[in-house]
Amino acid sequence: MMEHGLPALFTLFLWWFSTGVILYLDGLRRETFRWTMLGATTLLLVALAGLHAVAWDTTARGAYLGFVFGLLAWAWIETAFLTGLVTGPRRSACPPGARGWVRLRAAIAAVLWHELAIMAGAAAIALASWGGSNRIGLWTFLAFWAMRQSAKLNVFLGVRNLAESFLPDHLRYLESFFRRRRMNALLPLSVLAGGLAVVQLAQVALAPGATPHEVAGYSLLASLVALGVLEHIFMVMPVPADALWRWGLASRKQPSAPVP
Repeated sequence: MMEHGLPALFTLFLWWFSTGVILYLDGLRRETFRWTMLGATTLLLVALAGLHAVAWDTTARGAYLGFVFGLLAWAWIETAFLTGLVTGPRRSACPPGARGWVRLRAAIAAVLWHELAIMAGAAAIALASWGGSNRIGLWTFLAFWAMRQSAKLNVFLGVRNLAESFLPDHLRYLESFFRRRRMNALLPLSVLAGGLAVVQLAQVALAPGATPHEVAGYSLLASLVALGVLEHIFMVMPVPADALWRWGLASRKQPSAPVP
């Protein structure tokens, strides 16, 4: 079972560590964001070049590298959003008392450039790996996209844990688009769909005739989607979601007042 356990541990560590690093960097002073984005963009270019280089690598190594490059590409998306570089044309709170279409339209305007950047990123990854048989990097990026879209919709409709502590100060206006409720009708469907995806991916990884590339690649993907399902479950649990990343959120703590 090591061929399945190692990808799961690898995914868990990268998911936890990369999230914490992004939260830490986006909580620093705004004058540091140019250097943060320079580093993130450099890693994005490395990821796209790497995805092209491993597009025909159908070994277990190719699966791991494709997964890492797909994660680096998604890290640029998250970093650009949390720094405020790529959000949307609306940079103000939801209109007071807005409901229905008015609220939805305002929410879309608040993240429109972010959504378009995700589409452009997916297209760039597809082009970088075009014609190759190693598509793990593309599936990794699309898995992140699907999980993030589902999370956004559930937070918009209303959940118990909004994870608003993840928002840096310059994006606090986005809290006005969140709704706190015990549950919404979409959340069980999101968990069910994610669970079914995990089962299907695991079936490919566990199939008797699976190649080492399929075993590693689909074990990585199954673990990633399982973590996404876990994030959705945390939305309705009476447990703060930021407990796992207190070290990443440390950059947002205000310094205490000096003692006279």
